[in-house]
Amino acid sequence: MMLFILFIAGFFLDWISIVLIFLPIFTPLVTAAGFDPVWFCILFLIMIQTSYLTPPMAPAIFYLRAVAPPEITMRHMYWGMIPFIALQVITLACTLMWPQLVTWLPSVAMQMR
Repeated sequence: MMLFILFIAGFFLDWISIVLIFLPIFTPLVTAAGFDPVWFCILFLIMIQTSYLTPPMAPAIFYLRAVAPPEITMRHMYWGMIPFIALQVITLACTLMWPQLVTWLPSVAMQMR
């Protein structure tokens, strides 16, 4: 549910606003539920990035539109975003299924201290 809220918030808010509004609310809930905070923060960031690529707002497309040549239409850009959105969804699914993908390196770094 939290990830869905982040996804919807990404349509309307800038990433800085999302981090400042939702991270202080969600992090204590996630840690109280017993989840790894590093894992949740990575999910949080993947979801923010995914929401920036997806319609209806897709701010990333509007940024590209400002620098694209006139023959590249918004339709071309929307169709061009599909592979990147698919990669984001696959990454999100893998991170949800295998938390070790994102927690392994920090745990190794903490053991070296």
